[in-house]
Amino acid sequence: MPKKLFRRLIPHPSKQTDSAALRWLAPLISDPYLFQLNRRSVSLAFLVGLFSAFLPIPGQTLVAALLALLVRANLPISAALVWLTNPATMPPLLYLSYRLGSWLLGSPPLELNFHMEWECFTQQGKAILGPLVLGSVTMGVLSGIIGFLGVRGLWRWSVVRNWEARRKRRLLQKLLNEKMAD
Repeated sequence: MPKKLFRRLIPHPSKQTDSAALRWLAPLISDPYLFQLNRRSVSLAFLVGLFSAFLPIPGQTLVAALLALLVRANLPISAALVWLTNPATMPPLLYLSYRLGSWLLGSPPLELNFHMEWECFTQQGKAILGPLVLGSVTMGVLSGIIGFLGVRGLWRWSVVRNWEARRKRRLLQKLLNEKMAD
């Protein structure tokens, strides 16, 4: 089931390299494993994509694509998962990351009194940078591991369920054939 769902959602690899905008990347993305839909490549794509989604930096999609190239994970899924953090979800996730980082460092979270002045931004930015980065990386690692294990488990459950259904169909067919022979 997951393989069929992903196959419908992901564009064919030849369409990726035929595009004029991506043609220059053809030597990098010509590895067919980057577009395969198997348990290993999809679960690694979830690990890479979810980890990259929580990084508090611009260019998360590029980071996810480079990590996917490095570990040979499914490239489209890795890049698409980064968009779980979008302009609507990023502020609360950054706040949660900051709170988690503060808790991990054992420091109380700061009361932020933000004014649109450069000095205010740099002073408060320095104070929240450490907890924010630590919290973001921690949330990225945890969500990536949960996504990795979740996809592996869901994939295995789906395969076992399909095998059981096939076994039951064969048994039923065998019983019907025996009954017809009598």
